[in-house]
Amino acid sequence: MKTTGGTDAQKRRAAAAAVEAVEDGAVVGLGTGSTTAFAIRAIGDRVADGLDVRGVPTSFAARELARECGIPVVDLDEADAVDLAIDGADQVALADGALVKGGGAAHAREKVVDAFADRFLVVADPSKIAETLSHAVPVEVLPSARTTVAAGVSDLGGEATLRRAERKDGPVVTDNGNLVLDCEFGAIPNPESLATDLASLPGAVEHGLFVGLADAVYVGTDDGVEVTEL
Repeated sequence: MKTTGGTDAQKRRAAAAAVEAVEDGAVVGLGTGSTTAFAIRAIGDRVADGLDVRGVPTSFAARELARECGIPVVDLDEADAVDLAIDGADQVALADGALVKGGGAAHAREKVVDAFADRFLVVADPSKIAETLSHAVPVEVLPSARTTVAAGVSDLGGEATLRRAERKDGPVVTDNGNLVLDCEFGAIPNPESLATDLASLPGAVEHGLFVGLADAVYVGTDDGVEVTEL
C-alpha cells in the first residue's frame, strides 16, 4: 500500500529492525508518527510474547497506541532512565544525522525523550533521506508570541506559517497547549547554527531541528533495511 512519504512495507521493515534492539527490562521512548506506530505495534507483539518493557510516550497518540498494544506506559519523570528511544523524522541528513521533526506537532516532547535516552534510533523510509536538510522546520510557540516569533524567523531569513488544523477550523494546538509555526528556510547547510538561533527566540518553546541526537538511522527499503550508525 502506498502512503504519503513511502510505503507501509518500507516503514514496517525499518520499525521491525529497530525494535530488535529493545532488550528485556528496558524503558523505551515511544515516538510519534506513522513509522513509529509500526514500531510501537512491534513492541506490543513482543510484550504479548513475554517481553518486559515500559514505554515513555511522546504524545497523546503514542500513549493511546501503546496502551492499545498492551505496553505498560510511564511518564518521563517516573523513569530513572530511558534505555532506548525509537522515533521517526520528516527529513534526515545521513551525513551528520541531523533531523527535521514535528510533522505531528509532538517535537517538544519528542526532543526531551530522545535526548534523555541512552540510545536514539531513527526509523524512516527512503523518501525522508536528503543530502542537505530543506524541510520546513516546525517551531512550537506560546500562543501570545506567535507574531513575535514569526518576526524573528523572518529576521533569520525564514518564512513562518501558522499550522492550521485539517479537520476543524483554527490552528493546530499541541499537547502542551501551544501553536506551531512551520518555518521555510530553503536549504539548511548548517542546521546546528540555525538550531541555536531558533532556540534563542523569546516565546519559542521548541524547534524541530534535532542535531547531534541520533545514534543510528534505520531506513526501510523495498527489500530490506539500511542501517547507518552515527
